[in-house]
Amino acid sequence: MDCKVIKQLELRTKSKQISLGVLESGHVCLLYFGDRLAEKTELSYVIRDIQRASYLSDTDGERDFRLEQLPIWYPAFGNPDLREPAFQIEYENGSRISDFRFYKANYRNQKSKIPGLPSTFSEKAVTTLEIILKDALTENRLHFFLSAFEEYDMFTQSIQIVNDSRETIKMTKATSLSLDLLDDRFEMLTLVGAWGREMQLRRTRLQQGFQGVDSKRGASGHGQNPFIALVRPETDDYQGEVIAANLVYSGNFIAEAIVDMHQNTRLQMGLHSFDFQWDLAPKESFYTPEIVFTHTNQGVNKMTQLFQHFYLDCLINPNFTKKARPVLLNNWEATYFNFNRQKLLALGREATKLGIELFVLDDGWFGERNSIETSIGDWQPNEKKLGSNLQLLIQEFLDIGLDFGLWIEPEMVSPKSQLFTEHPEWIIQVENRKPQLSRTQYVLDLSQPAVQDFIIQTIKKILSENRIRYLKWDMNRNITDSGSTYLVGHQKELGHRYILGLYRILSEITTAFPDVLIESCAGGGGRFDPGMLAYTPQIWISDDTDAVQRLSIQQGAALIYPNVCIGCHVSAVPNHQVGRMTSLHTRGVVAFQGNLGYELDLTTLEETEKQQIAQQIEHYKRNRQLLQFGKYSRVNTFDENATAWMKEDEQHLWVSYVSVLAKPNTVPKRLKLPLLVPEQRYMDEQGNDYSGTELMTIGLPIPQVKEDFIATEWRLSKSN
Repeated sequence: MDCKVIKQLELRTKSKQISLGVLESGHVCLLYFGDRLAEKTELSYVIRDIQRASYLSDTDGERDFRLEQLPIWYPAFGNPDLREPAFQIEYENGSRISDFRFYKANYRNQKSKIPGLPSTFSEKAVTTLEIILKDALTENRLHFFLSAFEEYDMFTQSIQIVNDSRETIKMTKATSLSLDLLDDRFEMLTLVGAWGREMQLRRTRLQQGFQGVDSKRGASGHGQNPFIALVRPETDDYQGEVIAANLVYSGNFIAEAIVDMHQNTRLQMGLHSFDFQWDLAPKESFYTPEIVFTHTNQGVNKMTQLFQHFYLDCLINPNFTKKARPVLLNNWEATYFNFNRQKLLALGREATKLGIELFVLDDGWFGERNSIETSIGDWQPNEKKLGSNLQLLIQEFLDIGLDFGLWIEPEMVSPKSQLFTEHPEWIIQVENRKPQLSRTQYVLDLSQPAVQDFIIQTIKKILSENRIRYLKWDMNRNITDSGSTYLVGHQKELGHRYILGLYRILSEITTAFPDVLIESCAGGGGRFDPGMLAYTPQIWISDDTDAVQRLSIQQGAALIYPNVCIGCHVSAVPNHQVGRMTSLHTRGVVAFQGNLGYELDLTTLEETEKQQIAQQIEHYKRNRQLLQFGKYSRVNTFDENATAWMKEDEQHLWVSYVSVLAKPNTVPKRLKLPLLVPEQRYMDEQGNDYSGTELMTIGLPIPQVKEDFIATEWRLSKSN
């Protein structure tokens, strides 16, 4: 094959590297992605050693120069690589063929923001390689902004598509990453599920053809998260190769692995081409969402630590990166819509006694909102129901020692509302068709600047007039009737423009009120993704508050997202979603995995239960820094009925273990801990002293408790 590598481009972190090769033809190939190699290692042999396969098209008239065999970086459609393209453009004459070749490249020691989209950042060393490809016929350009975060062993990429032609072009596909891997011996990790059982880890063997995860719902989704990883069959938590990617985006996406007929794997991720088209006029640009990706040979747990560390330092609002989150009480499952001033303050007084720091007033405080039937969009406090204006109510909570938070659902509107009466054209709808309801509400059309401005002004007014420290931002339905009265002639742009509108709103609010902690919620974990995390440092992971169901949900979320970002509540029993009875101790152990909150009627509890909660909160606060920000690891229990995890900082180790089924006629087992320093000494609260080697090879004794669930915690101090 005549495919000589004439230039090698590289990005390196402290232990990883990506090497790209520019061919004599101008095509760019992936030469290597993995552990850092020796400086100036020449890798052109990776391309040279690829053997000819049959029944493939030649390129540029060169015999046996076949793009379909090569690991192409961002492959085009049909020219002549007949595998899945990374992007697709349609021209005015109907042609869909593009032919982008290498134009130039440059390095810089910084990373720019992506216009209109959330972006990662770093105060530490980051190198960006900009590669420009150009189509000689149309003069259009592709700009790749590939960044290496040296201290984090993480890479990111976003792509700018520039229309330098004299015609409007139609973009119908635009992924953010395309990795060609020269074998198929992988298994695929994805996070799937549904409302109430989000973030379930699925591991499947790759087969020839398409496999992956996607969302066409207008949001990243309860049943699909914008994450994908490829692992070797022998890979487990603590050893083996992992290649993983996570899209910094909150709307329709696709993540797929395609195995071709020659047993090569193409990993792609980005905007979903379903119902997507973007008209790009001459001199206009389009930016793809940023993708975060990494590689490790140290197993899935190492991948987890890389993502968690990176997101804490390089994605989340710096005001909250290492700021302790408050213990809160949310009134939703305590009262639902049935509350008044007296009930709220009674809950607040009990909360103060127990050590709770923040009271969150959930749905039902505005308009005529006493059920889901009305008032979404009318964000004026119901002073009759609250017993006063909102400012006075908040002051009473401040006087008893509680900060105040508020629930809002700004992206929706009720048919029975003043807002809908005044602006029926503001909802997502198809002209001359009756729009469908879900949860008796419509979705506001965030592609419209006027709608964006209304939401921004409304929330700014609420936050400027009231001493609110926390905002729960909900979204309780997905997009149906995909259409816009505003985007006439550009209906397929709605999905992406909705998300761009949402990001503009969030950017304006968080810039104006940088110290307000916003917790995102989408009927639970329906939009738990890095795009939201860039603006909302905390996300409600699931409306299912059952502790047992929460084990797999929270473990799935913690696979890539920091534990401090996961909202975890102790709720009432029987649980309101599944009816399960679980001990208060077990509910607390599970909620300690993320940000501790309570969602139950404190005024109806027995004194012994209140005392137990007070002790729980005191225990949590005493160890809050470790629990919220400690380095997280999963612990293998070798028992399908048990889940365990640990958190570690420089001084302490915290281990949590929950078994959900008691077993008769057995003896206690031991829990072996991973990834400790062998010579380090660890002392538990009973004075037992262990070496790291002992804890890894012998383990901690699991107590035998005769109850429905066994939940145990260990706090160990480090010594020399």
